Amino acid sequence: MNMAPFLPLTRPDIDEMTIRGVADVLRSGWITTGPMAKEFEATLSGFFGGRTVRAYNSGTVTMEVALRMLGIGEGHEVITTPLSWVATANVVLTVGARPVFVDIDPFTRNLDAARIEAAVTPRTRAILPVHLAGLPCDLDAVYSIAQRHEVRVIEDAAQAIGSTWRGRRIGSFGDYASFSFHPNKNATSIEGGCLVLPDDADVVLAEKLRLQGVVRSGLDGMEVDVVGGKANLTDVAARVGLGQMERLAEFNARRRMLAQRYFELFDQSGAAARGIELPVRDFTDCNWHMFQIVLPPQVTRAAFMQALKDRGIGTGVHYPAIHLFALYRRLGWKEGDFPHAERVCRSIVSLPLFPAMTHADVERVVSAVESLSRSWQ
Repeated sequence: MNMAPFLPLTRPDIDEMTIRGVADVLRSGWITTGPMAKEFEATLSGFFGGRTVRAYNSGTVTMEVALRMLGIGEGHEVITTPLSWVATANVVLTVGARPVFVDIDPFTRNLDAARIEAAVTPRTRAILPVHLAGLPCDLDAVYSIAQRHEVRVIEDAAQAIGSTWRGRRIGSFGDYASFSFHPNKNATSIEGGCLVLPDDADVVLAEKLRLQGVVRSGLDGMEVDVVGGKANLTDVAARVGLGQMERLAEFNARRRMLAQRYFELFDQSGAAARGIELPVRDFTDCNWHMFQIVLPPQVTRAAFMQALKDRGIGTGVHYPAIHLFALYRRLGWKEGDFPHAERVCRSIVSLPLFPAMTHADVERVVSAVESLSRSWQ
């Protein structure tokens, strides 16, 4: 019987100062959107080089808001990847548009920029790239294509807080950028997200869409001229986010260190010889949100994950191919449409990675994977 404590896939690190800060917010009597949310937005703006930022209650609604702000809807197309959390494509359907999938680069596992241009049609209104596991897409190529075809870019940077592209922080440049603060992210606000806005964005509209389309004036004035949602971030969540942003550099540095240890141990174990595909070794731009391996085709992923669970090790699947969900099959997609994404999505597994892990935890995971892999050959 395994006596070691269970090692989860991920676990947020909330310090005592933040917990005390949340208690102060609760005692204040102002727990919904208020001064903490404004401070959180100001902190995020500073982090993203002074750009305008608005906070929301998820990193999904932020993408939907960006699409609505750009007037994207019925009859329009948005180019994106089939390898992402399904929300990336769902928001396109939500506004009435159609996602157009482009296969991935099997090396980076991100949207293959070389395939984007062939997918552009007169109906294309935006490109929605995803920085999977914090590894940035080829933004030079994405923005070049977008400018050439006069379409907009909405970066799904849900996993990329603190990642960079050619020395520039993701979100500090470009068009729209959407970030998530879900508990499994490098920085959390329990639930939440933010949208970084370009200079030409209608900031008032971004705020209207966040809360029922309402604009207030004076003590009793109220007007509604657009249909908005209910997506405001609470002060409780914002206080957690503020505490996390103070430690983000520390968190990301620790994640990079743990990822480096994974590579060292997998290299020593001969993982590649056993058919395990490791992620891109990027210790410059990637924030190491996840450490994902791809299993060889003869290995049943569910059995592999169960075997690790039996050894007290948690894992995850990020993600199944979006176009093969029933919803998207009904819209016409089928197996074989995006072979690179389908192969990776069948066999990808996320291994534990979070700041409180130790090198001994990494050694335990790699040892377990190595033990299981001996039966593959």
